[in-house]
Amino acid sequence: MIDIYTDGACSGNPGPGGWAAIVVQDGRRAELKGSADQTTNNRMELLAAIEGLASIPDNSDVRVHSDSQYLVKTMTLNWKRRANHDLWQKLDELAANRKVKWSWIEGHAGHPENERADKLAVEMICRGGTKRSVIGDPAAVPEIAPDSQKMPTHFDSSGQVHMVDVSAKDVTERVAIAKGRVIMKPSTLELIEQGQAAKGDVLAVAQTAGIMAAKKTSELIPLCHPLRITNIGLELRLDKVKSSVEITATVKAAEKTGVEMEALTAVAVSALTIYDMCKAVDRGMSIENIRLVQKSGGKSGTITLE
Repeated sequence: MIDIYTDGACSGNPGPGGWAAIVVQDGRRAELKGSADQTTNNRMELLAAIEGLASIPDNSDVRVHSDSQYLVKTMTLNWKRRANHDLWQKLDELAANRKVKWSWIEGHAGHPENERADKLAVEMICRGGTKRSVIGDPAAVPEIAPDSQKMPTHFDSSGQVHMVDVSAKDVTERVAIAKGRVIMKPSTLELIEQGQAAKGDVLAVAQTAGIMAAKKTSELIPLCHPLRITNIGLELRLDKVKSSVEITATVKAAEKTGVEMEALTAVAVSALTIYDMCKAVDRGMSIENIRLVQKSGGKSGTITLE
């Protein structure tokens, strides 16, 4: 069962608003939050629930906890919908694809997750403009409400490709950890373990390749910023149960933007190097599950995925 705690806030009603959704599952939690320039409190309550549900898979068992009677009683007692029809329609679509239980919580009654959601929503009002960030699980948060605006992208106002301007950001310690694996025949894994691959020491070469790739990320991914990396760690572990080489890359930098792409690139190139060095004896190898597992630094703080 997934629990989602939501809240919305607005200054002026209509006026600048903020929303927050806290997603809790199996001891893990993620905080999603955003804002809008001109909106209402009810729209923020709805948007918080929409964003929370949109961040979890279809067919999930989920409880949505909110201190908004407008939200909960409309969804459970069919209160008449006099406004915000666009958001109600989207909420209905998301709820129809999930097993949702709606729970009303009394506001400001000491429930820690509800209080946290309220605090995040109010904080987003003060920031102004439409912003989104995720702390914990970086589940994709789609654009839904018509009064939402997209976050900075790799396209400028005229639709031309450009590198995002990060000059206004603060320099902070950035860390990213990525993982992946190469699955192979047990006999291939044994060759690697014994150092008998025809092309040489597979693990040493793959480790070196991953480190080199991390340093070259901005040359490989067109719109990545060149970064002054302070540390790259590449760990390759043999897993005989899964008949795989498990790869973990940790990248650090004191910079204005994150090092997620550098860590992911390190894992990808390390995996490709293993494939290249062993393909003569095992063309059925597969590179799987390259993913970010943790990042820290910047305004979004720490995101832990596993």
